[in-house]
Amino acid sequence: MRGRQRTAIFISGRGSNMGSLIGAARDPYFPAEIALVLSNRPEAEGLSVAKAAGIATAAIDHRIYAGRAAFEGSCQAMLDIHRIDLICLAGFMRMLTPAFVEHWRERMINVHPALLPAYPGLNTHARALADGVKIHGCTVHYVVPEMDAGPIIAQAAVAVLDADTSETLAARVLAQEHVIYPTALRLVASGAARIEGNHVRLEGTGEAPQPLLVPAPRATFSPGE
Repeated sequence: MRGRQRTAIFISGRGSNMGSLIGAARDPYFPAEIALVLSNRPEAEGLSVAKAAGIATAAIDHRIYAGRAAFEGSCQAMLDIHRIDLICLAGFMRMLTPAFVEHWRERMINVHPALLPAYPGLNTHARALADGVKIHGCTVHYVVPEMDAGPIIAQAAVAVLDADTSETLAARVLAQEHVIYPTALRLVASGAARIEGNHVRLEGTGEAPQPLLVPAPRATFSPGE
């Protein structure tokens, strides 16, 4: 039987998605345990949240290192100490080198605030509003060297409202991130997620991730509408 996968969460700030992962992992039957929270910013709010939850933390300030490889070397040493199996990026605002990403190939996942492959990178909500899209959302995907391009594990969609601002849209998307990130970690940690090319297939779950649409669209229309 596959044991619970020791998981590290990388954060740079408050760790909102980190909280949803910690909450899910409190269930002893959840296939991942949160064994470490690591931040590149010692002042990150999420570190105190993790400590209060009884989780080991590490603050590795990227600003004191000569380059990314040296910084990642210290991160890897901490991951080795804590015997980490999987990494979840949750608002981690550092680009990782291809070497580090390849070392953790198919063992590192990320949540992105857009329906990839649309809107990779930053400022996704403002860009979606500027383009006038009607559907926006979030994606959990495997991390590959190319930014926001890995195989998609789960997605959730929200309707874009006429009165939306970047802030109101971001809040609704974030609520769905909190739903799909624990779901995606469960699929990966349990071994149910299997990568075929750039697709993720599910094995032995009897389910497929269902996209969420909030608010739900109207199912029918009256004659003459």
